[in-house]
Amino acid sequence: MIAVSGMIIGVLFGCAVGLREHAYYRIQIKPQRCRMQINNIANRIVAALVLIGVLTLTGCGQQSKGGPPQGGPPEVAIVEVKTETVAITTELAGRTSAYLVAEVRPQVGGIIQKRLFNEGADVRAGQVLFRIDAAPFQAALDNAKAGLNRSEANLLAIRLKADRLRELLADKAVSQQDYDDAAGALKQTEADIQYWKATVDTALINLKYTSVKAPISGRIGRSNVTEGALVTAQQPIALATIQRLDPVYVDVPQSTTEVLRLRRRLEEGHLKHNGQVRNKVRLILEDDTRYPLEGALQFRDVTVDPTTGSIILRVVFPNPKGFLLPGMFVRAVVEEGVNEHAVLVPQQAVSRDPKGNPVALIVDAEGKVQQRMLTLDRAIGDKWLVSSGLSPGDRVIVEGMQKVKPGASVKVVPFGAGSENNSGERAKKAPPAAKAN
Repeated sequence: MIAVSGMIIGVLFGCAVGLREHAYYRIQIKPQRCRMQINNIANRIVAALVLIGVLTLTGCGQQSKGGPPQGGPPEVAIVEVKTETVAITTELAGRTSAYLVAEVRPQVGGIIQKRLFNEGADVRAGQVLFRIDAAPFQAALDNAKAGLNRSEANLLAIRLKADRLRELLADKAVSQQDYDDAAGALKQTEADIQYWKATVDTALINLKYTSVKAPISGRIGRSNVTEGALVTAQQPIALATIQRLDPVYVDVPQSTTEVLRLRRRLEEGHLKHNGQVRNKVRLILEDDTRYPLEGALQFRDVTVDPTTGSIILRVVFPNPKGFLLPGMFVRAVVEEGVNEHAVLVPQQAVSRDPKGNPVALIVDAEGKVQQRMLTLDRAIGDKWLVSSGLSPGDRVIVEGMQKVKPGASVKVVPFGAGSENNSGERAKKAPPAAKAN
């Protein structure tokens, strides 16, 4: 048809050119006005012929494109749904804290004479950290000892006097009042001895407190006071803080909604758990690297924080190299249980409808495409854990979804053995973002 249209255009174009030459032949006789009219008519005829040719070619091209498709049904890559045994984990954000924390405070007041440690160093329990001026406390101890010696020296004489008066009282040689005074003096002297003994013990304790010692072993931080500073007993500002960093705690909050959901799934039989396995916890650091050592779940708090609606899980991690520091932001991966009948599909096989609901295309037994609405639980690696919508044995389309629609017949090939076009399509398509439903 294109050839016929070209012949028609050629004939008409030749007629237009002949008309124009004839017009030029006649303009030698006609006036100037007649010559201009004939030129305009010839130009319009040529333009009309060109337009007719363009429309004819366009119509032929559309007719050729609208013809029946060549070849067989489109090819798609599928995976067959199978149940798997999958460990279900929950990733919870939390922070590290020291296993033991001790704030060093003075128990007596005085002037700091010397600091006996290096800031940031490891210290042992009982190691002297600060030394306070001990002169006033030594003097108090000496005074208490002197008072004790005086009372003990008077005790012997007063006791002998009381014994003699007791014998004389039996012979009526002294009055009862004299004996009572001597017996009272003896008891008072004995009480004074006990008082001065306690005073000596107190002075000795205060004297020992002038040497401020480390209550625990660990790493000591910076000192809040310097030599020459005046400190008081039980002051609110600590002299320094000691923290034990091996092991360390990781405290992570878990919402009560997640706790109730987990308990319901365990009761319904969707999850099974082993107590020893569930106690193992992995750790992901701030830079998304995995901590090499596993921790153990120590306890789950029983009190719900009313402001956040969550409870605290405490995990203990070994920290032999001191890599974990208190206050670090980390993510703990806690194992909830094991799903023995999990349905997993590649993330690229799941798309979203205009309302945002997850859908997947499957190939039925007749080789036709069907659409399934899905309910997703969570992302596990590069796959979705499907709660409902798919059954074992379903053939889910992973590649070639752009070429088909529900109801169309397709040719299936195993995923990974498709054509180069499918491979190019897989490279261009990005998986959807992880979203729990």
